Amino acid sequence: MPATSARPATSRAAVVGLACIGILAAITTIAQRYGFSTLAVDRGAVASWLAGDGLYAYQAAGSHLGTALPPPAALLVAPAAVLPLAVAGWSLALAQVAALALALIVLAGPVARRYGSRRWPVVLAAGALALTVEPVRAALGLGTLDLLAFGLVTADIVALRRGAWARRRARWWPRRPAAPSPASWPRRVWIDGSWAGAGTGLATALTVSPVFFVAYLAVTKQWRAALTAAATTLTVGAGALLVAPHETAAWAGEVLWRIDRSGPIDAPANQSLAGVLARLYDSATTPLLLWLSFSMLLVAVGLIRARSAHADGDEVAAFTVVGLTAAIAGPVTGTQELVWVLPAVLILADAAARRRASVRHRLPGRRRHAGAGLATAAVLTYLLVVLAPMGNLTDPFSGNSYALALILLVNALPWRPGAAPAVPADPWVTRRPATIPPPREPLVRGS
Repeated sequence: MPATSARPATSRAAVVGLACIGILAAITTIAQRYGFSTLAVDRGAVASWLAGDGLYAYQAAGSHLGTALPPPAALLVAPAAVLPLAVAGWSLALAQVAALALALIVLAGPVARRYGSRRWPVVLAAGALALTVEPVRAALGLGTLDLLAFGLVTADIVALRRGAWARRRARWWPRRPAAPSPASWPRRVWIDGSWAGAGTGLATALTVSPVFFVAYLAVTKQWRAALTAAATTLTVGAGALLVAPHETAAWAGEVLWRIDRSGPIDAPANQSLAGVLARLYDSATTPLLLWLSFSMLLVAVGLIRARSAHADGDEVAAFTVVGLTAAIAGPVTGTQELVWVLPAVLILADAAARRRASVRHRLPGRRRHAGAGLATAAVLTYLLVVLAPMGNLTDPFSGNSYALALILLVNALPWRPGAAPAVPADPWVTRRPATIPPPREPLVRGS
């Protein structure tokens, strides 16, 4: 009996050891390819700032590039200025891998349980696949904070779902409130999800683009989470103002409003709508009115579809659509900012499995082909972010492939009713169906 019980522990230890070796090998390969180049520029700017010069006046010697970090992010990166670049890059990469792992537990774990599979093998497989895609490779290799922001926003999905569960339990099992004690406060906050919005607010202070999630929380009338996010961003910004008043004033007054603050608009790596229009017009800048018009349209479509996914009980899909919308609507979107393609692939694969399960008993003749279109879309999206075919600017399709994929996903990504609700369900009205419901696809029929 002891030998039998020790065998699973030995197997788990072996799997964990192999996973750690694989992660270290992946980071080594990625670091050799990208060289932590963005972190090197940010590190030089922070070092120049600590030496008495302006943070945004710094220009790298060879490339003449400067930093576009907000002041809170610059303060976070400040320890890297006194560390060797390799040590700082590896430390940031390991922290981002940890954030990615926690996000995948949140995103892939419930999918595994829904189909009766063990959670850890599915999460490990999802992590191995995630390390091969270009957004993750670029975030780790360049040394940006995008995976940290992704993990912070994903944490709010957990909080929203915990809040929904707590409100549902309170509706059907009211309990007399106990006398509050300082020791029980952290546990109570964790259980009822009242910290929802703090992750999004901190991510917004670090990378700006998660402000779209604050707008989404307001559109879906999740007011407490929206106010928490806004208050967190303002609090962090106020702290940065106290520590670095001149840099904060420069960021808010000038750097924030430069649409090319993160790099050239027409650069091949810019896969936003602004970059597509600049390349189509063969210009170093984007046609401003045209970009604003189409961006506002995409933002409206994204928020409307995210609100519908939220109403149908799929908060993961709602957040994913918002993340994809932020990527395509921003002025400069590097490949490292496309990390929300990861949950999009997971949603497409899960939707394909749900479609197949939904017709298992109703339409036996179509069982073989059910969900084939969604599964094909998942495979093609994954291959696209692995191969990264953006180098050929003479071909408008391959040069803008990521941007075109983002537009398609914003308009056609399915959601899964009841998969990850952030609103309290009524167990006496909404009963679990006998079969898994098919994914909701307003714009795509008959896949």
